[in-house]
Amino acid sequence: MSDNVSVVADAAAPTKKPRRKLGIWWVLIGLGAALFLLSVLRVVTGADDLTSSGTIAATLIATMPIMLAGLGGLWSERAGVVNIGLEGMMILGTWGAGYCGYHYGAWAAVIGAILMGMLGGLIHAIATVIFGVDHIISGVAINIIALGAVQYLASLTFVGLPGGGQTQSPKIPDVPTITIGPLSDGLKEIEDQGTFLVSDLASVLRALVTNLSSLVLISLLLLVVTYYVLWRSSFGLRLRSVGESPAAAESLGVKVLRYKFAAVLISGGLAGLAGGFLAMVASSNYRDGQTGGRGYIGLAAMIFGNWRPGGLLGGSALFGYTETLGLRQGGTSVHALLLAIAVLALAFGVWQVRRGEAVAGAVVVGLGALLGALYLSIDEVPGDFTRMTPYVITLLVLAFASQRLRMPAADGQIYRKGSAG
Repeated sequence: MSDNVSVVADAAAPTKKPRRKLGIWWVLIGLGAALFLLSVLRVVTGADDLTSSGTIAATLIATMPIMLAGLGGLWSERAGVVNIGLEGMMILGTWGAGYCGYHYGAWAAVIGAILMGMLGGLIHAIATVIFGVDHIISGVAINIIALGAVQYLASLTFVGLPGGGQTQSPKIPDVPTITIGPLSDGLKEIEDQGTFLVSDLASVLRALVTNLSSLVLISLLLLVVTYYVLWRSSFGLRLRSVGESPAAAESLGVKVLRYKFAAVLISGGLAGLAGGFLAMVASSNYRDGQTGGRGYIGLAAMIFGNWRPGGLLGGSALFGYTETLGLRQGGTSVHALLLAIAVLALAFGVWQVRRGEAVAGAVVVGLGALLGALYLSIDEVPGDFTRMTPYVITLLVLAFASQRLRMPAADGQIYRKGSAG
């Protein structure tokens, strides 16, 4: 039956010429190219913090919650269920990590975050898969309910505890970190030399062997597992066929509702783990409002990645990196980044003009010229703008990439059992 389901998944795709898939090698090439460009930018502008090991380590911490939330959205939407409720499931995960971490330890916090996220996923699955509620309405409702629920639970469980209160939990234990001392020290010496590209590569490697949280490794492992399960297993093939053409999949014997239900539960668990990451690694306890809209950003990163794990990682890293720059050296690093964005926009605009897209190309060239003039006219970006830079860059990237995106064909559609008819 796997061959038949494969035909369903392929047949549901548009008949346009196929696009090259963003495989692991292309992801690695893209990361290498990004490091090269940042190294050039560091030498030209003198903004050494662009590629320092501290920046890379902070970027990993900022990237993982967004990637995990986007990974949850990927599972759900590949099965045809839109999950706007990722933010609410993350919020539930932050409380789960805070409560279980304080009472039972670090790894219990991880499990508690996943289970609380799955609770949100269960509600979303029952509403959308069983009762056919509109996916957007259900997701928004979960976000609202989760926000009020954790505030009530926090006042019920954390008030009166040492360091706890209505808006935060007591401090929770940290998960183990990994440090390879001799290698870290050697890489630091190379990083401090400031050699073009070599020192930048040493910075990246040093961030991977110095105080690296176990949850970062687990998150990256989940990304690889997701790719293998969804694109290299019969289970994933059936799940993706459900998101492309559920009626055809059901006619071939696939339990459509069962696969949708399972996908949304997994989606909730991953989003809950994203919230737990914020409480345990990015912070040291549960705090009210600490998700900061990252569930929505994770959804945007998933769309930017064209509903594939490799692209999702790239989109999450883009947001995490720009957020980190704004928090560390603020205006200085973001000012250097303006130059890179201006040059890339000019190059992209010229490429569009050469392809015959004169109007779009002219707009992009004008934007690049404007950013270049802004870079030359100021020495430091104001603090208010540095805080909004990640969101602006995310919108720009989504706008440029929108013409190359293709969502699962049946994504967001309400499906009733027996519709294959």
